[in-house]
Amino acid sequence: MRVAAALRRSPYDREILGLAAPALGSLAAEPLYVLVDTAVVGHLGRPQLAALALAGALLGALFALFNFLQYGTTAQVARAQGAGRQPLADRLGVQAVWLSLVTGVAVAGLAIALAEPVVGLLGGEGRTADLAVTYLRIAALGLPFAFLALGAQGYLRGISDLRTALVIVIAANAANVVLELVFVYGFDWGIEGSAWGTVLAQAGMGGAFAWRLWAALRRDPRPRGDLMRRLLTIGRHIFVRTAALVAAFLLASAAIARFGDASLAAHQIAFQLWFFLALVLDAIAIAGQVIVGRSLGAGDADGAHAAGARMVWLSVVAGAVFAAVLLALEPVLPRAFTGDGAVLERAGAIWPIFALMQPLNGAAFALDGILIGAGDGRYLMWSMLAAFGASASVAVAALAFDWGIVGVWAALVVLIVVRVAALGARFGRRRWLVTGWA
Repeated sequence: MRVAAALRRSPYDREILGLAAPALGSLAAEPLYVLVDTAVVGHLGRPQLAALALAGALLGALFALFNFLQYGTTAQVARAQGAGRQPLADRLGVQAVWLSLVTGVAVAGLAIALAEPVVGLLGGEGRTADLAVTYLRIAALGLPFAFLALGAQGYLRGISDLRTALVIVIAANAANVVLELVFVYGFDWGIEGSAWGTVLAQAGMGGAFAWRLWAALRRDPRPRGDLMRRLLTIGRHIFVRTAALVAAFLLASAAIARFGDASLAAHQIAFQLWFFLALVLDAIAIAGQVIVGRSLGAGDADGAHAAGARMVWLSVVAGAVFAAVLLALEPVLPRAFTGDGAVLERAGAIWPIFALMQPLNGAAFALDGILIGAGDGRYLMWSMLAAFGASASVAVAALAFDWGIVGVWAALVVLIVVRVAALGARFGRRRWLVTGWA
């Protein structure tokens, strides 16, 4: 009864949901691009879908790895606002745009230059590898625009303007769907058309975010080393934390690639759906970054803790709902992406694991967002490294003992379980409740 009452009533619900609802759209941007790619390319054939699995894993890894440009900015801008320092919050937003744009250009160049050896390292061979390299080199051209959008969204979230990002992202995704269908089926460009459609949609998205931030950029466009260093201070811990998370997913993709194209294609379907739902659940974590950062900046430690506890409850319940829906749709949902019998059989083997992970994902993402909002990056880094070590051990064993795709997905379950245990312990001890701007 107490649990039911807690889920029904909370003074924080209105603000949490008011921030989480528009955050949902902007968070869904990149996985929606890849999901559209998967649905379109999946009907071109098994080599094309397997190639997209490799290229999509790499692109998803890059976006996750450099998400500190967004998350670190949100936490710092929200804390500055909570401390009553709006001009400083605006200047932090300008520095985030500079950092994001320069980083995007550098990463795009590296992705183009290293596409072939990296695809080979992940186990790509023959026609699948060739298609993956082609897709990756074209899609990399959109990275500067997409990274600019990361920094801009971090600033907008920090000042609680999440609706602007929602409008821009919806427009970009609608454009992506139209462009993909025209290029792939209208012009018969194949997998190259899918990549070009995503590039053009991301270019439009980046331009729209730059236009929205023009007022802040125009007031003080200078690069500021002190503010960039502040963003990078928390960012470096989030970078390492995310690198460990990405490494776990890349290791999983590389291991599954050794089990054949059918397993790899099934992994692409399940993982992209997993990634999409992860960011849906992360919408509540975004609310956590904003509310916790602002509350701590204003000196309200008790309010930050109470709001955080509520967000964990809401995320777990949402994850349970997703699990139930996924289990119910198992006979039909994979068929939206492929008609290949071998791929469908492998997808069915991992579907219960994929579905039942969702409540755990909800807890992990909410706790992660709360600690990011608090600036507790060092603990996030070390706890994720521990989770990666445990997960990697199971993934390597799955490859060595031929446990197949099911064994590799068991390793991902271990990753989330260790992460929830570590973050939950930190939340309960309250050492992250540090108040004030400094």
